[in-house]
Amino acid sequence: MPAAPLDRRHVLRLFAAAPLGAAMVAPAACAAAEADLPDPAAPWRSPGAGEQDPRRHALAHAILAPNPHNMQPWLIDLVGADSFLLRVDLARLLPATDPPNRQITIGCGAFLELMDLAARETGHRAEITLWPEGEPQPVLDGRPIAAVRLVPDASVAKDSLYAQIVRRRTSRLAFSDRAPPAADLEAVRAAGQSATISAFMAASEPQLTALRDLTKRAWRLEATTPHTIAESIKVTRIGKAEIARDPWGLALQGPVIEIGHAVGLVTRKTLADPNSFAFKEQLAFYDPLAASARAFLGLTAATTSRADEIAAGRAYARANLEATRLGLSMQPMSQALQEFPEMAALKREMDALTAAPATGRLHMLARIGYGEAVPPSPRRPWSDHLA
Repeated sequence: MPAAPLDRRHVLRLFAAAPLGAAMVAPAACAAAEADLPDPAAPWRSPGAGEQDPRRHALAHAILAPNPHNMQPWLIDLVGADSFLLRVDLARLLPATDPPNRQITIGCGAFLELMDLAARETGHRAEITLWPEGEPQPVLDGRPIAAVRLVPDASVAKDSLYAQIVRRRTSRLAFSDRAPPAADLEAVRAAGQSATISAFMAASEPQLTALRDLTKRAWRLEATTPHTIAESIKVTRIGKAEIARDPWGLALQGPVIEIGHAVGLVTRKTLADPNSFAFKEQLAFYDPLAASARAFLGLTAATTSRADEIAAGRAYARANLEATRLGLSMQPMSQALQEFPEMAALKREMDALTAAPATGRLHMLARIGYGEAVPPSPRRPWSDHLA
């Protein structure tokens, strides 16, 4: 559920829909709500600064990883002087849109990639053992996802993508008409390629037009299916005050949202009501995002193991960082890849369109283009992830 666009047209429409008295007091209410709030963007500034423990430095970067619905599901057990266990917080799963927890696992892979990049920066080799107590199926459980040891190693090469960690953003605005150079798209694709993950870039017709249409239909299906939209609304924070109190989940912010929330037009109840102004605006907002995609990055694996899900997350993180380096914007559009029953037909259509491997699967699909600058997603402090 993307944030509403911040333009004059939407402000005027919102005021037109609001009761007169409420619309008149809304700006004052918004200003009051902004006072003395903690900063949910603070973890993005100088992560790990001053930390002597390389694990703490690495983990402060790892929590900036992209992850589904911004659930930030990572739990950390520090072990001894140089190791930690990564687990998933079972209270931060998405059973409606992600029944097998595949997307959550991909987010854990992105976490491990950023951790690895940050460890290298301090001269440490990250020894990662996946699923040390076994690979959980069909859903995640309390067993560790990874056991990690940071070993001092002067031969470890630093990675230039490290510098992009704090600059990376997920864009939820329409992209410009400018087409990215083929060489830049290839660089992003190559960054997402690994030993077990195959990356492709769709940037030409007719596949590009077909993907724009399919991603739009898939998002509309998720947004109009009662149990999936209810899951999203449950973890939606509306306005600066809510986001500051709970800096995780889906953030709706900006002047339009603050006014709409103050006058009662943008609430969890209205977001769930198909007849409401807020619900209709959300649907109308998404179509231009899909239509503005200048290319799509896809990541596939030949098998369906949990290890491949981790690998897909690591690959996506690297591709996203490379796009950031090149001045490109990215946004996952993976709704048609989800496994809830109502999406099955569109998933088959996506598999056919992208030639997904018969024995494996397409794990990620993201739109790419040139977008406006956007603020970072809210983040909890890394210390909040300690078990």
